[in-house]
Formats: sequence, structure tokens, C-alpha cells
Amino acid sequence: KRSIAANQASSKAVEVPKGYLVVYVGEKMKRFVIPVSYLNQPSFQDLLNQAEKEFGYDHPMGGLTIPCKEDEFLTVTSHLNDL
Repeated sequence: KRSIAANQASSKAVEVPKGYLVVYVGEKMKRFVIPVSYLNQPSFQDLLNQAEKEFGYDHPMGGLTIPCKEDEFLTVTSHLNDL
């Protein structure tokens, strides 16, 4: 059973389903499509705070850039999927 976040969206896909958003994670800026409900979760808000400190609100990739290692991101989102 794979988490939603673990299912990488195609780099050519432009459309994002309603209720989801794109984030880019890690050194390779891997693209993930995540539910907007994650934004309300304290553990995900910690990641957002890191992003704000590092990038402010300028995200050149077009989606939200999360400055953490990919495995850390997957750990956080896998716990959110269990809620």
C-alpha cells in the first residue's frame, strides 16, 4: 500500500486534482501531489515553516518547495495518511 505522496505525478502532467497541491521535495526536487488537508496538520506545518525560512514565498518551481530530505517528507506524509 503506497501513500498518496509516494505516488509521484508525471512531470508532464499539468493538471492537479481538486483538493490537492504540488510540492517539490529534496535535492532533486521530486514532485509530489498531496491533499490540501495536510496543510492543517502540525507536522506538515513544521515543513511549511522550514520552507518559509529558506525560500520565503518565492517558489520558482511553480509549486511549493519543501527543503527537507525526501525520506523525511515521506515519513511525515505516511503518518498523515494513517490519520
